[in-house]
Amino acid sequence: MTRRPLLGAVGLRLRLRLPDSANLYASNLDEKPQKYLHRINDAVTGMSCLIDDLLKLSKVTRHELRLCDVSLGALVEEVLREMESETTNRNIEWRIDSLPVVHCDHGLMKQLFANLLSNTVKYTRPRDPAAIEVGQALIGGERVYLVRDNGVGFDMKTAGKLFTAFQRFHRAEDFEWTGIGLATVQRIISRHGGRIWGEAEVGKGTTFRFTLGNTR
Repeated sequence: MTRRPLLGAVGLRLRLRLPDSANLYASNLDEKPQKYLHRINDAVTGMSCLIDDLLKLSKVTRHELRLCDVSLGALVEEVLREMESETTNRNIEWRIDSLPVVHCDHGLMKQLFANLLSNTVKYTRPRDPAAIEVGQALIGGERVYLVRDNGVGFDMKTAGKLFTAFQRFHRAEDFEWTGIGLATVQRIISRHGGRIWGEAEVGKGTTFRFTLGNTR
């Protein structure tokens, strides 16, 4: 799978929109063609993101697990630092509980938290302040992790499709989407011998809980 055709389309779009006098095309484009170019750009950007996510999903399936001791607390901090461009100028109240060291694949676990936390940041955009929590607890002798937010939530009638690729639960004009993120999370957890489930209420937020099987 390659992005080359998409990069070519972006390059052509930029040539058409260049504002300098040397560009013979830009000066001849009125408002309507400019809108078409914006739509082309949005479509190309969306397809590029979809390719990225499909590659990540494929990697999860083929990737040989490289197990080591990983501090989940440090991993979450690392993910949040890399998400600063998404959280700048947002009023977000973070609650990150003490998280253990577990025996897992560092790269896949980082992808898991990146996907879940990116979703919380995205779906709390209408909230001021947004509240996002990462925690864990022992339930019936099993360690259960959670990622919770006070975002837009979803209808629990659709919960059975949460981890199926290409399922949409919100309007495209409200939130960008590729439909691969949660499917990737589910596969990562499955490869670690765990399980994941989600609970939500429309307009009141979402909680994802998961286990990591035999990780210690």
